Amino acid sequence: MPAAPPSTGQRFCIFHASQGGTVLGRVVYVHPFAEEMNKSRRMAAIQSRALAAAGFSVLQIDLHGCGDSSGDFGDASWDGWVNDVVKAVDWLTERDEAHANAPLWLWGLRAGCLVAVDAAAKLNEPSHFCFWQPAISGKLILQQFLRIKLAADMLSGNSKGLMDEMKLALAQGQSLEIAGYALSAALARGLEQAALLPPSTRAADSIDSFRLAWFELSSREDAEPTPANQQHLKKWAAADFAGQIQLIQGPSFWQTQEIEDAPALVTATCAAFLTESEISEKNRATRI
Repeated sequence: MPAAPPSTGQRFCIFHASQGGTVLGRVVYVHPFAEEMNKSRRMAAIQSRALAAAGFSVLQIDLHGCGDSSGDFGDASWDGWVNDVVKAVDWLTERDEAHANAPLWLWGLRAGCLVAVDAAAKLNEPSHFCFWQPAISGKLILQQFLRIKLAADMLSGNSKGLMDEMKLALAQGQSLEIAGYALSAALARGLEQAALLPPSTRAADSIDSFRLAWFELSSREDAEPTPANQQHLKKWAAADFAGQIQLIQGPSFWQTQEIEDAPALVTATCAAFLTESEISEKNRATRI
């Protein structure tokens, strides 16, 4: 897919066409940050195929400088990633009338949820959201990423004052090399400012209801949502997004040493999409 101006090059995408006679929804998947993307590729593919089998058309996109898309990671910016998602939505919408009229879902994993939320604010239509283990703050993701370099330098005894030095370098517009990734100041700045807040603009007349499917994974059977996540959910509820945080037992596949699957998450995600589709269909039938 050609990149949206002012960016150049191509964006590598995988399209999973809806199986069956009806397109129940358009779905754009937004991958997580840096190496988490590679760890989660298998789960993203499994879920995409499952949604396609259930009647949803899914587009997986490698953002600028990631995976098989044009450019290097060090060339990427937050605004460029947001524009990539908007372009992906446009590509799905323009396929045919069935896709243009189908509900839109933005599905993100970790930092991908933050990109999805920022992209939604630039769309001319509303969207449902599916969050997998969302980061509620880009600042936390950035700090975790910087700590990778901090941990590596601790082994050599060079970590004293390193965090402040890295933050200063980014503030001065310099790039940092961390775990094989060149982090640009523009990308770091956008990531640090990102927050998991509902879009402030939407076209309320064109959608029956707003759905938020929020999933968290835990190895514990008795796990509960964190207070911080529960507070964020209230903000989404106040913006008329219906949903809850569902705790699913399974591995943190985006950061495990070996590639792992979370089949219960796939099942629960498909169920959430189908439930919303059934509610929307009933609402349309009632109006008729």
